[in-house]
Parts: sequence; C-alpha cells; structure tokens
Amino acid sequence: MDSKRIIESSSSSSSSPLLFRGNAESQSQQYDSSDDVASNDEQHKQKITSSSSSSSIPPPTLTFTTLVAVFGSYVFGTAIGYSSPTQARIMIDLNLTVAQFSIFGSILTIGAMIGAIVSGTIADYAGRRLAMGFSQLFCISGWLAITIAKDAWWLYIGRLLVGCGIGLLSYVVPVYIAEITPKNLRGGFTAVHQLMICCGMSLTYLIGAFVNWRILAIIGIVPCLVQLLSVPFIPDSPRWLAKMGRLKESDSSLQRLRGKNADVYKEANEIRDYTEALQQQTEANIIGLFQLQYLKSLTVGLGLMILQQFGGINGIVFYANSIFISAGLSESIGTIAMVAVKIPMTTLGVFLMDKSGRRPLLLLSAVGTCLGCFLAALSFFLQDIHKWKEVSPILALVGVLVYVGSYSLGMGAIPWVIMSEIFPINVKGSAGSLVTLVNWLCSWIISYAFNFLMTWSSTGTFFGFAAICGFTVLFVAKLVPETKGRTLEEIQVSLNSNSMKK
Repeated sequence: MDSKRIIESSSSSSSSPLLFRGNAESQSQQYDSSDDVASNDEQHKQKITSSSSSSSIPPPTLTFTTLVAVFGSYVFGTAIGYSSPTQARIMIDLNLTVAQFSIFGSILTIGAMIGAIVSGTIADYAGRRLAMGFSQLFCISGWLAITIAKDAWWLYIGRLLVGCGIGLLSYVVPVYIAEITPKNLRGGFTAVHQLMICCGMSLTYLIGAFVNWRILAIIGIVPCLVQLLSVPFIPDSPRWLAKMGRLKESDSSLQRLRGKNADVYKEANEIRDYTEALQQQTEANIIGLFQLQYLKSLTVGLGLMILQQFGGINGIVFYANSIFISAGLSESIGTIAMVAVKIPMTTLGVFLMDKSGRRPLLLLSAVGTCLGCFLAALSFFLQDIHKWKEVSPILALVGVLVYVGSYSLGMGAIPWVIMSEIFPINVKGSAGSLVTLVNWLCSWIISYAFNFLMTWSSTGTFFGFAAICGFTVLFVAKLVPETKGRTLEEIQVSLNSNSMKK
C-alpha cells in the first residue's frame, strides 16, 4: 500500500523537509547548516527515537488538555446516573406515572442516537475542540429545561437535549484524546474517558441521595460550563489540522502538546505524509464504508460495540436494584457494593491499558463478565428449583460484582479506545458516527427489553448474557488487533495490509 511506503520512507529519508516552525530559533541551529545535513539528520532521528520511546511522563499541556476533554465524559456519566436517585421525587412532584418516567429515562438514548448520527460530521468539519464546546450547549440547555420543568414535556425536552449532547461527546472525546496523545500513553489516556463516566455516574448517585432533583440538575450544569469555558485554551488535534491542510497549525499544536523542548520532527512528518496519502482517496460516507479496505476495521469496531451492549451492561446497571431484590438481597447493600467495585476496577484498567495491551485486558474482562453472568444465572436457577436458598442471594451478589468489576476493567473502555484508533482519518467521521449510533441503539434495545426478559426467565436472561460474553472472548481472540505501542498511522498500515492479503 502507498501509505506504508510513504511512512517507511519518511522515517529513513535524510531529505524529508522539516515541517515544524514553532521554535524557529532553536531548531534553525540544527538544520540551517547545509554542509553536514546528513550526519546531523541521522543524529537528530536517533535523538527523536530515544526521547519519544523512553518518556512516560506526560507534558503539562497534554495533561491539561486531556483533563478538559474528559470533563465531557463526566457530563456523560452525570446524565446516565441522574434518573436513578431522582425517580421517586420527580414522580411525586410532577404527578408522573411509571410509564411517563420510563419515557423520561429512555429518551436519553434516543437523543444520544441523534447526536451520534451527526457527531462525525461536526467533528470533521468544525474540529474536535469546537465539537466538544458545541455539545455542551445542548447539555446546558437540557439541564436548564429539566430544572424549570413544570410538567412531563419539559422533562422530555430537557432529557432529549442532554442525550444529543452526550451522543456527540461519546464519539468526539475518545477520538480527540487518541489523536493528541503519543503512542506510549494513548491507551491509558483514552481509558480515562470511561473512568470519568464512572465517576460522574457514581457521584450523581451519591449527591442525588441528599439534594432535590432540581438542584441536582443545576449541579449537572457545572462540568458543562467548565469544559465550555476551557476549550478555547486547548489545542486542536494535530491530525485533524493536517487533514484540513493547516500544516503550520498542526505542527504548532503538536509542539504544544509534546512540550516546548520536545523534538516533534519525526511525528510531524509521519502525520503529514500519511495524511497526504489519504487525501488521494475520497472521503467515504456511511455507505462507502462497506468496502474491502475498511472491512476489518468496521467489523472490529461494530462487533465490539454490539457485544459490549448485548453482554447486558445497561440492563444490569440500570436495574441493579430490582435484580438484588429478586435475588433476595437488600438493594442498598448491592448498590453500594457495585460503586465500591466499579471505580477501583475502572482505575486499574486505566493503569494497565498501556502495560498489558488492549487484547489481553479485553480477553480477561470478557472472561470475567461471562463468569459473572454464569454465577448470577446459577443463583436464579437454584431459586427456581428451591435449592440452597441461603447461598443463592450471595451467589447473585458475587455474580453481579464480578460482572461489573470485569466490565469496568476492560469491556467498558477498550471498545471506545480501539474505535478511536482503527479508522483512518478520511473515514473516521462517518465510521465513528455509525459505530457510536449502533452502540446507542443496542443500549436502547437492552434497556427496553431487560425487564421483559427478566419476567420471562431470570435464569435464561443471565445464561443468554453469559453466552454472548463467551462469544466475545472468541471474537477478541480471532479478530481484534493489538494496538498498544503503535502510532495511529502504523495501525492503519497494519490493518490495510492484512485486508489486502486476504
């Protein structure tokens, strides 16, 4: 493939032009001498290789930029967690029926699907940074509508607007973080997206136990404002800028993200050369994604999102209280135990992401979710046959905690990390929109169907989830590539080469 030849030549050629001009004075001393360009360039590339591969301490600008981005993830978590602690009070205050509140809860995923459809287009044409700011306008408007709601319709409108905002955020945040971070830090930094979702959800549960639902909605505006007011101070994605032909701005952005004294020569040229190769190809719409060259990336991206949701996560998390009650447990004990497991395991996944690799962590997580669902199914089976009644509630609690802990370790974050890595820049917008839309659609299906499935058979429901989680192990082992330690450009070369061989 042409892009492979271009990348290899850019790393070995001594005549590649230096794109970056941000530190003109310091860099001119290295490159202005025409007599010994060859020897200096060789030393320069060795310096780049050693400095980029050995440095594991993130520069302050990169850390700050990632922190601003994941405030959007925190907003995502607050939106998901809002309905659980507020249900009883909202139904009393606004005289809502169970059906009306169910609409209020589920309409979030409808809004998220709408946001997902346009997420790629907005992020591609306006930029990742502006897309995050734009999404917060939806979220702020939605929270305000919920705050002043006097009837169900205002609640629906507010929840729908918040859903549109988080549908956009669920795509743009992991993609932006993946595009700005170096390969040795990318996995862990991108996984912080899931960690902040977890923190937002858990803190909303906690705060919602003590404050009125209107005040909780106002509190939800705070992280929205933090990100909205902070995005003007962070750089845009160097890869997006290069795609738009703004090469000097791409180099300047890359220098800010890597630190003013960092050498970005090799990385800047690699981004430019690969972008130039992709510009020879046309931008693909969603229909155009179904071509042989994108087949593996699309299969991996869609497959992970479908299996993530059909493994039962939203049904188990959204209706955990009813699961614990059905199993004969106290709902408060179960909920507290879930929060106590979820945050530490998500944090552990962040630290392991760039050490163990994506595939081993994903395999371990899928095996754990399979085991958790099997234990929960066994608990309900024992109830059905009236055996070991003293043991079955504990077995259900252990099963749910094993499932939630294992999911938080890998299945929650890694599909989003891999989604942000495997698609080339010329199709990332349309592919990201499709993958995010499918994720939210599957989320709605499971959220809507879970109570009906539990009414049909609690044992059958969890055995079904266990089977899907077991299939996930096979899917990951056979199809999911390891992306640890590779630049985004190297990942594209590997995927496209494999596709062409087949």
